[in-house]
Amino acid sequence: MVLLHVLFEHAVGYALLALKEVEEISLLLPQVEECVLNLGKFHNIVRLVAFSPFSSSQVALENANAVSEGVVHEDLRLFLETHLPSKKKKVLLGVGDPKIGAAIQEELGYNCQTGGVIAEVLRGVRLHFHNLVKGLTDLSACKAQLGLGHSYSRAKVKFNVNRVDNMIIQSISLLDQLDKDINTFSMRGVIVALCREWYGYHFPELVKIINDNATYCRLAQFIGNRRELNEEKLEKLEELTMDGAKAKAILDASRSSMGMDISAIDLINIESFSSRVVSLSEYRQSLHTYLRSKMSQVAPSLSALIGEAVGARLIAHAGSLTNLAKYPASTVQILGAEKALFRALKTRGNTPKYGLIFHSTFIGRAAAKNKGRISRYLANKCSIASRIDCFSEVPTSVFGEKLREQVEERLSFYETGEIPRKNLEVMKEAMVQAEEAAAEITRKLEKQEKKRLKKEKKQLAAVALASSENSSSTPEECEETSERPKKKKKKQKPQEEELVSSDLEERAGSGSLPKRKKSLSSPVSDPEESGNKKIPKKKRKLSPKEEPLSSGPEEAAVSKSSGSKKKKKLQKLSQET
Repeated sequence: MVLLHVLFEHAVGYALLALKEVEEISLLLPQVEECVLNLGKFHNIVRLVAFSPFSSSQVALENANAVSEGVVHEDLRLFLETHLPSKKKKVLLGVGDPKIGAAIQEELGYNCQTGGVIAEVLRGVRLHFHNLVKGLTDLSACKAQLGLGHSYSRAKVKFNVNRVDNMIIQSISLLDQLDKDINTFSMRGVIVALCREWYGYHFPELVKIINDNATYCRLAQFIGNRRELNEEKLEKLEELTMDGAKAKAILDASRSSMGMDISAIDLINIESFSSRVVSLSEYRQSLHTYLRSKMSQVAPSLSALIGEAVGARLIAHAGSLTNLAKYPASTVQILGAEKALFRALKTRGNTPKYGLIFHSTFIGRAAAKNKGRISRYLANKCSIASRIDCFSEVPTSVFGEKLREQVEERLSFYETGEIPRKNLEVMKEAMVQAEEAAAEITRKLEKQEKKRLKKEKKQLAAVALASSENSSSTPEECEETSERPKKKKKKQKPQEEELVSSDLEERAGSGSLPKRKKSLSSPVSDPEESGNKKIPKKKRKLSPKEEPLSSGPEEAAVSKSSGSKKKKKLQKLSQET
């Protein structure tokens, strides 16, 4: 009897299920197929042995990446060793992915099986999983699957924007398609009738002078009616043709042309289609500039060795720079000539010597007998350059330039017999220069990072200053309003003292001493009462606790000064009497 267990990987965790014991597992297939859709019947065949939930979404993502790559994660290892029987020979583990099955069998020693009844059981488990696990609802399981799917996809498509080769693949494909379209527009179809034949009827000599399609269309758009071409337009003709002799030849040919007259409608059609070809050629030029800048960032060594266009075609044909780096030199040599290779193998003919690298200048410069040798040597150097670009931390064009020098030396060796330098010497020089270039690049990057951080600090400081000004404006206003009544109160103090002194002087002049004693408290209270009458409404709103505190010391000072003055006046009166 064989006990079959099934491992199910879900977004919420690992589940281990056991099937009923049978003599042959193949006998389970018709029973499982019948009861997959019925939960009650499915429970009779399959039961949940163990379930291990993931602690967090990050752990779930790590386990999903490990399963997809065919690696046994530590959580999966612990789960299987804990819940599977110790006798490994009597256990058969069913898994959905053959990669993870092979890894489990190699590392843990359990026999694994895929396909057949395992696929049907996993289909049923996937359908009824939320009913098999207690506390798990269909909604929560769907949310976990959605979240894990998003994070898994995001991790898979994450890349370095400075070294992405997808843009290069799309750019070179679009560039090749634009070349085809421009050639089609210029040489065939409607445009040939309008631009070449129609304008050729009017000015047939222009085709012999100008061979480039884009320049021909620009000139046709600029000249229009050849009878209107004169010496004033000669300067503009030189700008378009980039050649003074050709511009003079066009002007002379227009005066003695054998062409027929052309109508205004034909000229409008020619100008419209010419402008379309011109816009396409301008866009192609800008796209080529973009491709060059992108190749210098992603694969500087490869572009320095064989050029940006050929290097981009190699990357596009391989699928990515990583795939190109994994190819051996023999594959790189015939990359792009697969049809010719298989045809030669089928017919037992000569295999091709080169593929896309034929567009490089080195093969064209070599003699016929040396083309195969130089293509093999060039493919070897291209393989080295692509690996350097793919796996170096700071990519530089130093290695590509040195490899190019080696190819040049090999070409001269085939022609003149001059012995080239050894690869070891060249690579030592390249390593020294590459370290210097890498140090300089890192220095520039650090400076850029410092500048960026300074800008961010300045922006944050400006934002903080603006927010503090806005927040401090309201309390300042409140302080100003609270300070105003205090100032008014201070201004009233000298007025109160003047009133007290004048009252004392008047009563001292009257000569009644007992009345003077009674008036010691009255002059202090009278001005307060009179002062209270004069105080505005804002001052009366002050709390009663603050008024006596501010007026108490003032009253004591006023009473002391009035007592000393009274004694002096009494002494004077006694002396006079």
